[in-house]
Order: sequence, then structure tokens, then C-alpha cells
Amino acid sequence: MRIAIIGAVLENPVQTQKQFNAIISTYKGIVRGRMGIPFDQEDIGVVAVTIAAEIDEINALTGKLGSIPGVSVKTAVSKEIERTSSDV
Repeated sequence: MRIAIIGAVLENPVQTQKQFNAIISTYKGIVRGRMGIPFDQEDIGVVAVTIAAEIDEINALTGKLGSIPGVSVKTAVSKEIERTSSDV
């Protein structure tokens, strides 16, 4: 398991946020936190999503978000973390 932060910039968030939110919702089991900041005058939204998952899930989520037109994403991922018996 790894901890990751996905940073996303949504251009024209009125058009992109519905699809962005729908994708995030399908991964709600691995999402640990989310913060969004609107830049209304610039017509941009900035979102940070913190997740705990296997690398394949992290990559799948990042790929789906990045495939949305008008959305740019970058991801920072921790080294692999061993799960303890209390995490299961």
C-alpha cells in the first residue's frame, strides 16, 4: 500500500467538475481526504485528493482524472508501506 496526493487543476470547472467528482466518487474507498479551492476570477479550480491504495489503483485513478478534457493532474506517491494487523 502507498499514500499519494493527487493535485489537479480544472480549467473551466463548471464544465469539468461534474465528471471529476463522479470519478472520485467511484474511488471513495481509497480516498482519505479532499480539498478544493476555487479561483473564480480565473475560471480555474484546484483540487488535492489524498488516497491510500495500491499503486495500480493510484495509477488508474490518476489516468481517469487526467483523461478529462481541461483537467491537468500530477501525483506524488510514497514508498510502499507495510500494513499492520490493525489496518486490515
